[in-house]
Amino acid sequence: MPLPLNGVTIVDFSRILSGPYATMILADLGAAVIKVERPGKGDDARRLPPLKDGKSAYFAAVNRGKRSIALDLDVEADRALLDRILARADVLVENFRPGVMARHGLDWDTLHGRFPQMLYASVSGYGQTGPDAKRPAYDTVVQARGGLMGLTGTPAEPRRAGSSVGDLAGGMFLVQGILAALYARQADGMGRRIDVGQLDAQVALMDQAIAQAALNDTAPSNATRHPSIAPCEAVAASDGPFVLAAGTDAQFETLCLTLQLPLADDPRFADNSARLTHARLLKRLIEAVTLEFPRSHWLAKLTAAGIPCAPIQSMEQVMKDPQLLARNMIVDVLDRYGRATFKAAGNPIKISGMEDRPARPAPPELDGNRADILRWLDTD
Repeated sequence: MPLPLNGVTIVDFSRILSGPYATMILADLGAAVIKVERPGKGDDARRLPPLKDGKSAYFAAVNRGKRSIALDLDVEADRALLDRILARADVLVENFRPGVMARHGLDWDTLHGRFPQMLYASVSGYGQTGPDAKRPAYDTVVQARGGLMGLTGTPAEPRRAGSSVGDLAGGMFLVQGILAALYARQADGMGRRIDVGQLDAQVALMDQAIAQAALNDTAPSNATRHPSIAPCEAVAASDGPFVLAAGTDAQFETLCLTLQLPLADDPRFADNSARLTHARLLKRLIEAVTLEFPRSHWLAKLTAAGIPCAPIQSMEQVMKDPQLLARNMIVDVLDRYGRATFKAAGNPIKISGMEDRPARPAPPELDGNRADILRWLDTD
């Protein structure tokens, strides 16, 4: 069965993470992605650590399976070649600050007039409108301004989330916009502008925090405890913490039976609202029991009882997790000789009939696919 986006051609001007992450997802779904890069330098991510044999694992992870062509936009022959590529493209993706593409005559207004069928997808720090649209932004800046650093740390010591959530969220929402616009194009054949701001995307993930702040004028707890469910947090065992969650009254009763805690009929814990009010006391009472045995003991007992629970894993443990391995969520990235060279996250989108391979094609060498692209342009 063909992949869902077979036949879709994407011209990718983006670099580093937010745009390349979006086009990586689209490539995994079958789109042909042509990465347009600067001659001699290419995407800055090609030089970002960690490196193996001089190659960036960072770059490989989000550019696997794409093709690369290096074009100097100030050279007439290269601009003519780009025009031929754009004439056959379904989507252009870019993640520059507003105004940068316009300096090269590659803005939406110009290209839509010339290639009306082509979608134009932009992801930038603050989007294409608003007073700060032209300001630069990085992931950490977005996490700070969007409230995430305040939630994951304390006012005295804010903390960046360990993953580049600001960049990645922007890329994910860009994919959704592109897919929606491709669907809409089936009706009228017209391309559309997709505009995603990374700050917007970060705030769109703050549903719980916004709801609580709007009603209570207070920020949600920055502890491991869930702000609306109790118990739902990390608790201590004899050899370290693990996470458990009892989101319903029935689950709480089961938890009490499993831990042999006589709390199910205690009015202080009669329902979720009461448990939230006494969440700190509840945690102390639970830990009075869980501290007697190691995490493995409690994870086995709670799992058998049907209580949601999990170890707090390092990334090394995550990459060996049998559930993730069974779903091809840790995949090999091949080199151009077909050898497994890097590890990367797999595609979480599982579609019946779509092959979910345990390995992904190699990332492109800079300008490494020029000959293939020229041959493609010469075909009908």
